[in-house]
Amino acid sequence: MIGSTLNEAGVASVSDEVLMKDISHRRHDALRELYGRHSKRLRAAIDCVVHEEAEADDVLQEIFLQVWEEAGRYSPKAGKPLGWMVTIARRRAIDRLRRRQAYSRARDRYEERVMQDSQTPRRDAAETFILNDLRHFLNKSIRALPQLQREAVELAFFKGLSHREIAAATQAPLGTVKTRLELGLQKLTHALKPLRHKV
Repeated sequence: MIGSTLNEAGVASVSDEVLMKDISHRRHDALRELYGRHSKRLRAAIDCVVHEEAEADDVLQEIFLQVWEEAGRYSPKAGKPLGWMVTIARRRAIDRLRRRQAYSRARDRYEERVMQDSQTPRRDAAETFILNDLRHFLNKSIRALPQLQREAVELAFFKGLSHREIAAATQAPLGTVKTRLELGLQKLTHALKPLRHKV
């Protein structure tokens, strides 16, 4: 019998290629036969990529739905039907995994943003304007300090250096650095006194 092989019981069974042709003619029994022959092997290929049972089941269904819809476009020149289906299985499994990973990353970013938003107090426009004005005034006051005091304040508060690190960076005695910082902070405190009610 052309296009058929003997199964384990010695009964002639049609080839996968014949089943594909029958499926293209919308024969449900041919699709059931193809499913019975190859679903376990395809499921094994899916399980290598997708490790969640429910998702693997979905991918397997998607494969046979694609076979049903595209059987008419299948050509034996492209290889055996099983090879074609295994290729579909791997591609769909990888797509499913990528979608899951993309969803997971998006969810993590969203949760992180929600956490940040919940921890950051919201400021209205007036408050933002006042804080920007204070920041500008503070920068102006720092620039007005004598150069050595300004340098000590900037290294301490903007660079985060300790007294000893400032002394090493400026090649000044430790006591001198402490005095410069103290004088600079006194002048800044005095300059900010009229604005304290705004802070």
